[in-house]
Amino acid sequence: MKLFNVKHCIKQCLMTLILVCVSHSVSARDLEEVKKAGVLRHLGIPYANFVFRFSEDDQVSYSGLDIELMQGFAKYIGVDYQFIAANWGNVFGKLTGQHGKFINHQVKLGHRQEIEGDVMAHGVTILDWRQQLVDFSDDYFPSTVWLVAKTYSDLTPITPTGLLKSDIVKVKGMLCGKNVLAMKQSCLDPDLYNLHESKVNIIWPTQELQLNEMVPAMLNGEAEATLLDLADSLIALQKWPNQIKVIGPISEEQRMGVGFRKNSPKLRQAFNDYLQQIRRDGTYLALVEKYYPSVFNYYENYFESVIEKSNNEH
Repeated sequence: MKLFNVKHCIKQCLMTLILVCVSHSVSARDLEEVKKAGVLRHLGIPYANFVFRFSEDDQVSYSGLDIELMQGFAKYIGVDYQFIAANWGNVFGKLTGQHGKFINHQVKLGHRQEIEGDVMAHGVTILDWRQQLVDFSDDYFPSTVWLVAKTYSDLTPITPTGLLKSDIVKVKGMLCGKNVLAMKQSCLDPDLYNLHESKVNIIWPTQELQLNEMVPAMLNGEAEATLLDLADSLIALQKWPNQIKVIGPISEEQRMGVGFRKNSPKLRQAFNDYLQQIRRDGTYLALVEKYYPSVFNYYENYFESVIEKSNNEH
């Protein structure tokens, strides 16, 4: 076990060194360079109410919690704001200059490209494999992955035991032979939760989908149930209240954060300082309430604790 840990540590260090070197060689920017350029480039993927795309007068625009969060951060450091659309296949490459994917329970580095953005923010779940590619800010939103099924499915919502791990075991115990929709390279990747051990039939989308398209795909007959994270679940329950039901948790509690290159520590620290400020002055809670009013019904303790922590550190 000790030898494995040493090898794993060496591998992590080498990967970090590679990413730092790559970032230096392809136009990386830290806080000083961002200020000199006069613009903060925000990479984002349309997802739930963090980043959503809409058309107005034949113009494509974006709005959402993370859009306003990054616009506020740009103003805080005294620069303009620019949004750059991305997808799960290229977002890490656009941020770090080195593509990376989670394959067979490990990170595989891909080809290089020019860096296009300074921050990555679209409700990004902080996962171990992603931390090998980028550094995350302090967390700013809670999450978990649930199993969501069609209303007429014979899957029955569990009765909570009060112990999250026990609830997860109960849910996984219902999955044998069930068709469940999932998505690689996201927080809905079944490899993250060892779902294959449950002998579940993992169904991959028949076409490339955004996370917020998982429920429509399920309702259109692609599977009996789907993995879905908290943010999308809250929205889905509002959109399809009589067509879906939450069976129970698949994951432990998770957190979301803003992604930064590993050689942008000052930019990351500036964001953490900004986050502390808006938690103290009420801006943060106002944003959360604007885009996710029902989240307080599930995670009131989380928001109370982060606000209390910010006030105590002031």
